[in-house]
Amino acid sequence: MIVGMGPGDRSMMTGQAYSAMEKSDVIVGYTVYVDLVKEFFKDKEFFSTPMRQEIERCRACYEFALKGKDVAFICSGDAGVYGMAAPMYELISEYPSVEVEVVAGVTAALSGAAVLGAPLNHDFCVISLSDLLTPWEAIEKRLKAAIQGDFAIAIYNPSSRKRSDYLQKACDIMLDAGADSERACGYVENIGREGTSYCVCTLKELRDKKVNMFTTVFIGNSESEIIAKKLVTKRGYRL
Repeated sequence: MIVGMGPGDRSMMTGQAYSAMEKSDVIVGYTVYVDLVKEFFKDKEFFSTPMRQEIERCRACYEFALKGKDVAFICSGDAGVYGMAAPMYELISEYPSVEVEVVAGVTAALSGAAVLGAPLNHDFCVISLSDLLTPWEAIEKRLKAAIQGDFAIAIYNPSSRKRSDYLQKACDIMLDAGADSERACGYVENIGREGTSYCVCTLKELRDKKVNMFTTVFIGNSESEIIAKKLVTKRGYRL
């Protein structure tokens, strides 16, 4: 079972996700994610690997399953949104006897949007600024297309130690693509975890903000507004 565990807090896991972990024999995941759930499942077997060993984790899940164990492979947010569901299916032909099921979770675009108000209340897209697996040229093309299509945007992986200026670069691309400098934006840090915080601002102000890898950024569309200190993308109802 490839399980989306949401932000990691018990209250923000779906009942199905928690149940999948509860009935598993082994819980597999990235070290940080495994540490978040260990307190809930003290009697379970755990297997974790650090970042950039994702395929090793996938194969470990299959190997445990071949030994007759039920496995919960946990991912933050939703396993099908920048998660491990796709590589698990890419490997499935090597393990034809293993049954795979995806268990939905609450992705950061949704949990973060709830903190900010209603930033994704109309057509929206999700774009990651991480260029570890995606060429920057493709990311730039998607940012431009999202602005030209007037989508609201949720931005994942806006920054890291090695990519400290990527959000600034992304803002410049969106401004060059025609976004107004006063466009309503916002971001949420540590969604669903201790120290959750948020900020609303304009695109011009966002360009100079310093965010970290635990932050999800939201860019409104041309009709979005900051209302009652929240970011609101209007649906179009006549009030």
